[in-house]
Amino acid sequence: MLTAAPASGVARAAARASRGGGCLVPDALASTPSAVAPGAAGIIGPMHLLIPFAAPLSDAGRQALGVLALPQLAAWLAGAAPADEDARDEADALSLSPPHERALARLVGLAGADGALPWAAWQAARDGVDAADHAWALLTPAHWHLGTDQLTMRDPLDLQLDEPGSRALLDAVRDLFETEGYAVAWGAPTRWYLAHESLADLRSASPDRVIGRNVDPWLPPGREARRLRRLQNEVQMRLHEHPLNAAREAQGLPAVNSVWISGCGPAQATRWPAGLVVDDRLRRPALAEDWDAWVAAWQALDADAVARLRGAGEGATLTLCGERAALTLRAGAGSAWQRLRAHWRRADPRALLETL
Repeated sequence: MLTAAPASGVARAAARASRGGGCLVPDALASTPSAVAPGAAGIIGPMHLLIPFAAPLSDAGRQALGVLALPQLAAWLAGAAPADEDARDEADALSLSPPHERALARLVGLAGADGALPWAAWQAARDGVDAADHAWALLTPAHWHLGTDQLTMRDPLDLQLDEPGSRALLDAVRDLFETEGYAVAWGAPTRWYLAHESLADLRSASPDRVIGRNVDPWLPPGREARRLRRLQNEVQMRLHEHPLNAAREAQGLPAVNSVWISGCGPAQATRWPAGLVVDDRLRRPALAEDWDAWVAAWQALDADAVARLRGAGEGATLTLCGERAALTLRAGAGSAWQRLRAHWRRADPRALLETL
């Protein structure tokens, strides 16, 4: 759940391969690589805690937000203020890149338009794939559920894919892409990769935008996207016939019956900031709309990571991310924010979270 500066070497690669990962933004948001807990020796510099899915938009989620008790966050906010003049990143719930991905991209130095943050090349390099050349896309194995009037995508982590099964399924569809000129690479059980120059400018929705929702509005437009949708249809037919899926269904596991393409673009130079910690424990209950579990996870996070943030002193930073916006706050921020600091002291954390 907690990610600080990623470790290096063979141990890190092995840790990633064994865990997989379900979401486009690195292990940092899905299944974390060689996690270093806040306050441990691996964190150097002022702590910066980034919390995805800190606030929901649905009516049921808003009701859950109303019962949250976050005493550590309330106490920390009393001495904090917006970190700078760009502390708030505002978009809407239909942006292709959700707030936590935009916030993390800025912190590590990734640039790109909405839906064009090149997370695939970033993560591929950390999965041991040589991502220096070409443009890359993340090809996420997925289960699409057919409802009465729409297709919805489940969280890839629900697939419980292991390495042998994941490799077998990728090998079953590999030729569909390679005959079209794409390079194909395996990174982790729920992270496959494509490389092709045509992916350089393809805008696509993060899986975290699509999970649990109708996939149709999130499918990318354009010529390259149409080619990929044709290939996606061929992948679906190939996977439907695969004996591994019959075995999975016999075990009560969802079939791997589709893929999702995201995070497109060429590699960029990046750097993981000292002290940065991403705590993603709210992600799975939020995407599953399990609001009782989300409340319990938030309260545990408050007692754990936020309590450590309180102990980190002046300069400690918190980025709270909802479905529309992200807000970055810093302990002991400068005098230009004194009036705003007075506001945070009076504010219930829940009122602040409702703005995200």
